Amino acid sequence: MMMTLEELNSNTVTEVTTALEKCCVSTKWISEMVASRPFTSSSDLIEKAAEIWYTECTSEDYKEAFLGHPKIGDVDSLKKKFSNTKDWANNEQSKVDSATDKTLHGLAKGNDDYLEKFGYIFIVSASGKSAKEMLTILQKRLLNSEKEELQIAMNEQHKITVIRLKKLIAEVNADQTLKSHITTHALDTTKGVPAKEMPVALRMVDVNTKTLLSVGLTNADGRVTDLLPPGRMLAVGTYEMEFDTKFYHEAQDQTIFYPDATIKFVVTDSGHYHIPLLISPFGYSTYKGS
Repeated sequence: MMMTLEELNSNTVTEVTTALEKCCVSTKWISEMVASRPFTSSSDLIEKAAEIWYTECTSEDYKEAFLGHPKIGDVDSLKKKFSNTKDWANNEQSKVDSATDKTLHGLAKGNDDYLEKFGYIFIVSASGKSAKEMLTILQKRLLNSEKEELQIAMNEQHKITVIRLKKLIAEVNADQTLKSHITTHALDTTKGVPAKEMPVALRMVDVNTKTLLSVGLTNADGRVTDLLPPGRMLAVGTYEMEFDTKFYHEAQDQTIFYPDATIKFVVTDSGHYHIPLLISPFGYSTYKGS
């Protein structure tokens, strides 16, 4: 049931706690959100939600939040979940087929492998993603170290939290200004089409250290619009976006020369950063987008 920002600010602690539990079950995150009232606007609420999650919560809080999601089940339950991938994708431009048995078996096994390796279930913001796309993301993330994967999983958890806050709070749902600090758009200049289903990684670069912050997969329009959840602002510094061009070109049966395209850029403020990529099997280019 949706509520207004005024109700979120004025309702009892018990009522607000119960409402926020629908968005994220981390005890720490909920208690800090309740203590942060009143929220002056939808942007204020989203910014504080991100600040608490990224600066005050710990790995134990993240893992507690993961417990609020059911583990993806066996193949039969996956068939029911992905019985119509076109509807699941929520993207009218995406012409995808229903999930195949091979994809569903891969998802079921991949989730078991993930749980065994990392000790918690696979967390991903599934909005707008087909079963095939989720399998690609899962297989790429299985290659991460434990430290890297916890960073990715907690980032995905907060994307889900923001989506649920939009469903919970009327003003947040109506706010069209909320978007990722970083977005990208990849185009295949050889074919003149969007470069879809290409893995993308965002890293922070500090001297000789690189920290993986987020991963994504370009959609049917070649875009990744949710590398970061709304409210999650990058600090001033140097970052890089790595495009897995080898994965993309091989899926298109194209010969490759550059197995990846890594673009380094500098964040100087809280304005929106768009990092486009133009690719062909034998070259790539970029520019500052808007």
